[in-house]
Amino acid sequence: MAKRGFVDRLPVVHQLRQSVGLQRGMLVAGLVLALVFLLVALLAPWLAPYSYNQLRGPDGLFGSQQPPSPEHLLGTTVGGYDVLSRTIWGAQTALFVVVVAILLSVFIGILLGLISGYVGGWLDRVLVVIADAIYSFPSLLLAIVAAIAVSGGQSGLVPGVLSAAIAITVVFIPQYLRVVRAEVVRVKSEAFVESAKVIGASTWRIMFRHVLRNSTRSLPLIVTLNASEAIATLAALGFLGFGIEPTAAAEWGYDLKESIGDVSAGIWWTAIPPGTAIVLTILGITLIGESLNDLADPRLRARRRAAKQTPADAVAASQPVAREIMGEVE
Repeated sequence: MAKRGFVDRLPVVHQLRQSVGLQRGMLVAGLVLALVFLLVALLAPWLAPYSYNQLRGPDGLFGSQQPPSPEHLLGTTVGGYDVLSRTIWGAQTALFVVVVAILLSVFIGILLGLISGYVGGWLDRVLVVIADAIYSFPSLLLAIVAAIAVSGGQSGLVPGVLSAAIAITVVFIPQYLRVVRAEVVRVKSEAFVESAKVIGASTWRIMFRHVLRNSTRSLPLIVTLNASEAIATLAALGFLGFGIEPTAAAEWGYDLKESIGDVSAGIWWTAIPPGTAIVLTILGITLIGESLNDLADPRLRARRRAAKQTPADAVAASQPVAREIMGEVE
C-alpha cells in the first residue's frame, strides 16, 4: 500500500476525503465561512477603509446615522463610526479573544484533567466537585461575573481582550478537565503504562509522555465547538455592556446593542452588518465542529462504503458463495 503524502495527512484534507454527500457540503461550507473570517480578521488593517475609532475624514466629520454611500458603503453608526470598518475590525477582536480563551482553557483544563485522572484519590474528588459546580452555572452569567471581577466590566484593548478571554476560559475549563480526566482514567490502566512503570520511568514522564499523548484525540472536536461558543459569549458580553470599550476596539456585540434604537426608526444598516457577521462566523465554525464530530463516528465509514456500492456489489457482499463463483478473493 502506498504511503499517504503530506497533504493527505493534513486533518482537513483527510476529513474532506472521508466525508460524502451532505456531510461534505456542510464541512466545505463551514471551512469557507471560517476561512473568510480568518482572512478578514488578519487583513483588517488593509481591508477596512477607516480605523475602528475614526470619526472624521478629509471632508470633516462622518456624521451620525448616515445612509450607505460611496464614502461609507454600509453607512455610519449613531456614534459616527463607519459601519463597514467597525464590522471588519470586529473580526480581529473576536479572533484575538477566541485564540487567547482557547489556549488558556486547553492548557489549564488538560493539566488539571491529567493530574485528576492519574493521581486520583481526594485530589480527584475535589477537582471533579469544583468542575461540576462551575459547570452547573449558566455560562453567560459566569462569564459576566468573571468579566466584572477581572476588569470591572469594561477596559481597553489588551485588558479587555484578556478579561473577556479569562471570563470565557472559566466556562470552558471544566469541559476539558472532564474529557481529559475520563480518557486518562482509561489509558492509565493500559499495558504500555504498566510496562513503563516496570522499567522505572518517572511519574511525570509516564503522565506527559505516555498517558497525555493518548488522551487528547477528542480535543480538536471540543476546541472547534468551543470556538463558536466563545464568539457568542464575547458578543453577549459586549451586548450587555461588559465588553471592550468602543474606543479601544471594535466589537460586534457592542455595535449591535447601539443599533437597537435605530431599528425602530427604520435605520437598518447599523444592525444588519454586525449581526450577520456574528451569525455567519458562528455558523461556519459550528458546521466544522458538527461535521468533525460526525466523521469521528465509525458508522460513517460503513455509510460511505454503502454509498459507493452498486446494487450488484451489495448482493455479492451478502452472498459469499456467489462471490466465490465470480472468482473474487476475500
